Amino acid sequence: MNICVFGAASDIIDEKYKKAAYQLGCSMAKRNIGLVFGGGNAGVMGATVNGVHDNGGYTLGVAPTFMKDYNILYSNCTEFKFTETMAQRKNFMEDSADGFIIAPGGIGTYEEFFEVFTLKQLDRHNKPICIFNCFGYYDKMLEMLGFTVDEKFLQNDSMKLVEVFDEIEPMLDYFASYKGESVNVMKIRYNK
Repeated sequence: MNICVFGAASDIIDEKYKKAAYQLGCSMAKRNIGLVFGGGNAGVMGATVNGVHDNGGYTLGVAPTFMKDYNILYSNCTEFKFTETMAQRKNFMEDSADGFIIAPGGIGTYEEFFEVFTLKQLDRHNKPICIFNCFGYYDKMLEMLGFTVDEKFLQNDSMKLVEVFDEIEPMLDYFASYKGESVNVMKIRYNK
């Protein structure tokens, strides 16, 4: 199994997020779960790949070619795939993964989350999506999504397509036991 982890590429974030990401990577490798990620060597991305690498796990980095110029890519990946565009990068990561973990991150991570969430809602994939809500990082986003449901811009059934975890091991247990459910697109339409 390969899990795509979306997360921050910034090194100016609080160390606690990097430590949690490193532990995530360690736990993934110990369970023989490979990592698909955006190829970065810093922040949550860098910490996660270091945890996997330090424990002998498989890592697949994916980045557009222009990022070579920034000297920010992780150099010890098992495999590395270069794409022409950011969109191709994201598509390749999505196709290469058996599921998704949304770790703490910024606007790029939000965008990646909302894309895989939207695609699952539209029944374009049936892969597990987990939010790693360490230190309550995503509490405000989850509150916003709850408000979106309350205001009827999102069906409550859509929220069942994503699981939220504060701890690593129960989250990885969820991936291991995930059977998949078919999504009833008509049930979550807004024409009721």
